[in-house]
Amino acid sequence: MSQLARKRDRFTYGDYRRWPDDERWELIDGEAYNMCPAPTRIHQELVLEIAAQVHAFLRGGPCKVYVAPFDVRLPKADEADERVDTVVQPDIAVICDPGKLDDAGCRGAPDWIVEVLSPCTAAKDQREKRDAYERVGVRE
Repeated sequence: MSQLARKRDRFTYGDYRRWPDDERWELIDGEAYNMCPAPTRIHQELVLEIAAQVHAFLRGGPCKVYVAPFDVRLPKADEADERVDTVVQPDIAVICDPGKLDDAGCRGAPDWIVEVLSPCTAAKDQREKRDAYERVGVRE
């Protein structure tokens, strides 16, 4: 994202899709949050272990497990993708409705998510991101 673009107040998924592929961002209510550098080794071990156990438990059923980076678009209503202003990358997302999945990721609330807290993103994950998940009906 260019320095000029950062001065804007609100962004959408349409903007997000035009940003460089080598940068990781999340949008929450139109506000851009730069993802921290690569997570720690322990963080990644936890994500892998949890995802592996969940995947084994759900194998053969309708639910699918995805790990970050995996875009989850959270529309407020029925707006077009380009207008969605919340796009997050939970560490682990479980989606049981195949109608929510497309080549870009997930559109709509996952059935449940896991966020492994990191010092760099813990405050955002526990406030803004949690509030966004609750607002769209993430069950767990």
